[in-house]
Formats: sequence, C-alpha cells, structure tokens
Amino acid sequence: MTDLLDQLVAMSRAVGDPQLDAAILGEGNTSALEEDGSFWIKASGTSLGTMTRAQFVHLQREQVLGLLDEEGVDEARLNAVYQAAKCDPGQSARPSVETVFHALLLGYPGVRFIAHTHPTAVNALTCSLGWPQVLEGRLCPDECVVLGPDSVFIPYIDPGVILARAIRDGVDAYARRHGAAPKVIYMQNHGLVALGRSDRECVNITHMAIKAARLRLGALAAGGLKPLSETVISGLLGRPDEQYRQRLLDGR
Repeated sequence: MTDLLDQLVAMSRAVGDPQLDAAILGEGNTSALEEDGSFWIKASGTSLGTMTRAQFVHLQREQVLGLLDEEGVDEARLNAVYQAAKCDPGQSARPSVETVFHALLLGYPGVRFIAHTHPTAVNALTCSLGWPQVLEGRLCPDECVVLGPDSVFIPYIDPGVILARAIRDGVDAYARRHGAAPKVIYMQNHGLVALGRSDRECVNITHMAIKAARLRLGALAAGGLKPLSETVISGLLGRPDEQYRQRLLDGR
C-alpha cells in the first residue's frame, strides 16, 4: 500500500510537471499531515517536478505553530525552531520558507494535503490591476464543484510568519462564512494554494484553478467577466449528483 510520503511525492511531481506550467526551478512547496500530527514539508531549494522521498523534511507541527504567536521572529529564531521540530535531528535539509503556513493550514478539518504553486495563468491575474476582482466568483459549474463556493484572497506579504498570520485571518473568516475550510487561496503577486483531503484532490484543484484562470483571461479579452450568481452556485453545490461526482474526483 502506498504510504503518505509516496503520495506526497506523486502529488508534488504532478503539480510540478513542466507541461502544467505551475512551477519551475525551486518554485512552490507541498506538504502532508501524518496521523500522529507530524507533517512532511518540501525541503528548501528542491524542485517539485523531480521530488524524492529524501527531499522532504519531517516536522512536529505543534512546535512550528508556536511561531504564529511570537513577535519579531528573525532568521536565527526561525532556524532554531525548525531544527528543534525535526523528527530526525540528523537531517540536514532545511524546510521551505513557507513551512509556517503549511503547519497552520494542515490543522483545519478536511485538510491533509497542501500544494502551493505559481501557475503562469493564475499569476497573470494575481499580478493584474484587476486583483482580486478578476478572480472572485465562479464562472462555470466545474469551478464550483472543484474549487468550492468562494476563494480566500491574501494581499502581497513576504513569505514567513507574517504571511502565515494573514492566511490564518483569511481562512478563519472564510470558515465563519461557509462552515468549512476553503479549497483554494490566491496570494497577490505570488500564487495559488490548494487544500485537500487527498493528494488527488490537491492536483484536481490546481488543474481547475489553472483552467479557471485561462477562462478569465479569455473572458476579459472578450469584453469582461460574467460569473454565476450566488443562487446558482449554492444550487450546484447542494445537488446530490454533483456531490457524488466530487467524491469520485477526489478519490473518496
């Protein structure tokens, strides 16, 4: 049976496939939560498209989470916490600079895998003058089914603890509105975060977000966006056939 780390490797390679145009060189990062509360995170400087088991760092999540409530976290403190959180203190690799927001997001119900990428089509919109309005709403039924009713939008913040806090605020506000964690987070001038129950769900979310970005770019070129109404979105997400299809797509 494929273990969690093998699933994480496969997911990372899928979203890092050059044909997807979602990440090149050392862009992006991925993670997955173990049953005991520890998690695996991509090592800094590695490439998603060629990830191996040895290129993930195994960390105790609770130790990393403590950084969210600390003020003035500098590079030395960050490195010290990451080293102390390693399940294997002898591992030399350093976890991704965005480890804190992965540790945070893996604590929400229904989130076991995370794929953060920088798709060209998505960033054409996150870097546009129309941000965030050009990414709001849903344009077609499959975007609703795969990405959920709405998205979280985070203004540009340098990677690190402050970004993780902004993501926490955005996700908590979304959860209060919808009663669940989001499927997708868009970060201004940065990229996309897919949150899933499974590795397959994260790959599906990434693919659909890229398609939705291309649809938006085309619609804008053709005169403007015409999103679905909230009533239509709610109706689609409440349909038993769409819920069944969503479970099949996610591998549940």
